[in-house]
Amino acid sequence: MPDRPKYLNLMQIRLPAPGWVSILHRVSGAALFLALPVFLYLLQLSFTSADAFESLRTTLSHGLVKLVLLGLLWGYFHHLCAGIRHLALDLDIGTELHAARASSWVVIVAGIVLTAVAGTLIW
Repeated sequence: MPDRPKYLNLMQIRLPAPGWVSILHRVSGAALFLALPVFLYLLQLSFTSADAFESLRTTLSHGLVKLVLLGLLWGYFHHLCAGIRHLALDLDIGTELHAARASSWVVIVAGIVLTAVAGTLIW
């Protein structure tokens, strides 16, 4: 019997593109779920008064806040595209190895492109 490793070195594992898409789909969903109460609070705050709206607008124009919002925007688009891909896979569309790898790269590129387009339109 060959010697088995005593520990699993996560830095040596090389995931294929479908694995990365799946992991990022879960991470982006969790990030969007955790950000939802913050967004609802900010929406409620913006409706309280004109001064609160201007204060919120000033806060949201800060560079670091814009970077976080851009990351959440990418999370939304990635989660959307990966969700559509997962639905197609559930319908047995694109389950062949070549098609699954190609669709995962489409999800990665589409998430980045949609984020870039939406980011330039918003800011």
